[in-house]
Amino acid sequence: MERVAKFLKDAETYYLATVEGDQPRVRPFGTINIFEGKLYIQTGKVKDVSRQIHANPKAEICAFMNGDWLRVTCELVEDDRVEARQAMLDAYPSLQQMYKADDGNTEVFYLKNATATFSSFTKAPEVVTF
Repeated sequence: MERVAKFLKDAETYYLATVEGDQPRVRPFGTINIFEGKLYIQTGKVKDVSRQIHANPKAEICAFMNGDWLRVTCELVEDDRVEARQAMLDAYPSLQQMYKADDGNTEVFYLKNATATFSSFTKAPEVVTF
């Protein structure tokens, strides 16, 4: 899990895919944080992505950096504790201009049943689960 978090942080931007009905939806994300032994992402409840995750928690994350890429298949589970939201905001101080841990909008999700595949054109894929 730590290797996945490092790759996503170093890449700075990753792409989160969700489903809306039968249509995949992909958008850039940048938040990733380990809290209490789980890997978290953050969004706002007012966004379409939030509604999509709540309707269908299955998601994929993909990032590319320096000729290597990472794909993570997972379920996203909301953690509604203020401590989890605050930990994310502490990890990304720039978000504190738009979000507060207790604003009723900020939400964080942890990755459950995650399978991460590290790939490149020059070596065999490596798979880790967490």
